[in-house]
Amino acid sequence: MKPNILYLMAALLLAGCAKETPVQTTHFLNPSPPPQRDASLMHPGPYGDVIHQAANTYGVDETLVKAIIQVESGYNPTVVSKSNAIGLMQLKASTAGRDAYRMKGRYGQPTPRDLKDPAVNIDLGTAYLSILQQQLAGINNPETRRYATTLAYVNGAGALLRTFAKDKNYAIAKINLMTPAEFSQHVQKNHPAPQAPRYLWKVNNAYLAMR
Repeated sequence: MKPNILYLMAALLLAGCAKETPVQTTHFLNPSPPPQRDASLMHPGPYGDVIHQAANTYGVDETLVKAIIQVESGYNPTVVSKSNAIGLMQLKASTAGRDAYRMKGRYGQPTPRDLKDPAVNIDLGTAYLSILQQQLAGINNPETRRYATTLAYVNGAGALLRTFAKDKNYAIAKINLMTPAEFSQHVQKNHPAPQAPRYLWKVNNAYLAMR
């Protein structure tokens, strides 16, 4: 065989190998490449001080509050959903609003006008997050606990824990045997609300982009 033909065959073989794409596996909460820091997500503006104060008052991760606001309302305080969730943190007066009122020693529930006030909405939403954190306090890993709090915010702590066991303590014990990745994979496969894994993914991406 002539040398130039050998060179041609070798070149074709190398070109074919170069087109092969290696198979990559990624966890649904950590797509590749990782989220880039986006200054537009930081929103240090008119609500920054309110968020900071509420997070400190209730012992909640300030970045998680910002990420939830970003996903829930895009920082629009007048948004009202079809299910009548209102404002920056998309609170329902008769559920999260009432629970936050009770935690603060108040009776009744906030009005729609109250919930459209950014300061009131952030205060009550962050108070509600602290309630969820207390319900999930037995989860040891802080990253897993953040995932669990995010899921509880959108669908309740009970719905989440029941995917592990009927008994709360046993459910938390099972969670503590998992890595954060294993926890999120379990949620993706077992949570009864189809939107829950997607919500966790969106909030987590916003959270990572803000850090």
